[in-house]
Amino acid sequence: MPGFLKIYGYEAPETAIGWNISTTRQQLISSLMTLGAFISSSLAGFAATKLGRKWCLWLACLLCAVANIIMMTTTHIGPLYAGRLLIGLANGYFMTFSQLYIQETSPAKYRGLFLSFFQFCTSFGTLIGAIIDWKTAKRPDKSAYLIPLAIIYVVPTILFISLFFIPESPRWLILQGRFDDAHKSLKWLRPSDADVDAELSEIRLAIENEHESSKGVGYMDMFNDPIDRRRTMLSVGAVVLQAASGSMFIIAYKAYFFAMAEVEDPFAMSSVLSTAGLVAIMVNALIVVRYGRRRVLLTSGLLISGCFQLIIAVIYDKNPGTAVTGKGMIASYSWLVGGEIPSQRLRSHTFGLAAAVGFLGAWLITFTAPYFINPSSLNWGPRYGYIWFPSCIIAAAWVYFFLPEVKGRTLEEIDQMFNQQLPARKFRTYQCVRQTGLDAKEKSSMEAVVREAEKV
Repeated sequence: MPGFLKIYGYEAPETAIGWNISTTRQQLISSLMTLGAFISSSLAGFAATKLGRKWCLWLACLLCAVANIIMMTTTHIGPLYAGRLLIGLANGYFMTFSQLYIQETSPAKYRGLFLSFFQFCTSFGTLIGAIIDWKTAKRPDKSAYLIPLAIIYVVPTILFISLFFIPESPRWLILQGRFDDAHKSLKWLRPSDADVDAELSEIRLAIENEHESSKGVGYMDMFNDPIDRRRTMLSVGAVVLQAASGSMFIIAYKAYFFAMAEVEDPFAMSSVLSTAGLVAIMVNALIVVRYGRRRVLLTSGLLISGCFQLIIAVIYDKNPGTAVTGKGMIASYSWLVGGEIPSQRLRSHTFGLAAAVGFLGAWLITFTAPYFINPSSLNWGPRYGYIWFPSCIIAAAWVYFFLPEVKGRTLEEIDQMFNQQLPARKFRTYQCVRQTGLDAKEKSSMEAVVREAEKV
């Protein structure tokens, strides 16, 4: 946006848009947000243990508002950097705890559908943002970027208010020993004809079994036990797939990338790309519910993504300067898998670690990408796709050999399969034995809690 570059960039008549920004500023403006997300998701385990899912989301809303105020009121690069870091901290909590809440409260058969809807919401938000940027980009003054920033307040405000009307995660409440609150929470979350008592007993039994086998709940406990270590590495590896696909490069720099590739209307093309991603999410939502996560990650998530980036790189390499439109549809379900695999007692720690490593990979990409695409540096442009094709192929191979399929499984069934130390290829067909419940003493105690809850 010229209105932004007049303040933070410099005139560059030799470029396609007549303006440019220094590589260092471009790196920091883009990468500080992912660095902030890395920091906050790294601490997610401790925050989740003490505060729960709802309070962490409230905190994210407040951080987002503070960051936006700073970015809208400053014209100096230092406060802008600070605002980007703070909004990154908020984004790390948004991405970690919203998905953690969905994973812990969804019925098994709908978990994939609900996480697909989450992906739809984030993609829809990206599309709305791209359209707003497109309509304001040619404004000659600061309003070009102040208008999009002002609209950021809408969603956190709605979320902040809505959180007062939904219950805390019942699994987190059981971990805190608040069984009557967990019963009320699960009853609110389930249809009236659902067997809430049986599901609550199964969740409690699974958590207590884990506590009996290992008392610890901390970072080192994710690696001490061989089963927990496997689940931690799979969760981290699954989330890192998003960075391995190269999608963060497109997300962070698509408008700038299109501008320097001499696409006629970069922001309009960004809207087209976001629309393609939204359509892909809707199509893949049907696929992931019907066929599972592995096939989506292998096909539209990695192999097709890698091939599209190779095609774009080859075409541009053979015809440099030609306006080329590459429409890559990336629908990564890595976050879904990364949240399903961890054990009950370590879920917030493991998913927080996985999110942190994923954001670290995203930060590495957003920090180094300007060296490759900026005309004042290597000026590779679309040739940058050469790097991501082999990365996607390696990631697809890892999914094929190591990542288990957990479609339609309850979190307790996933625990059972990992405890049986099944190889990845046997997860899809394994018949789980349903846990019948607590012993007589525990069952009597639970029934008493339920009776008290019903009185309340």
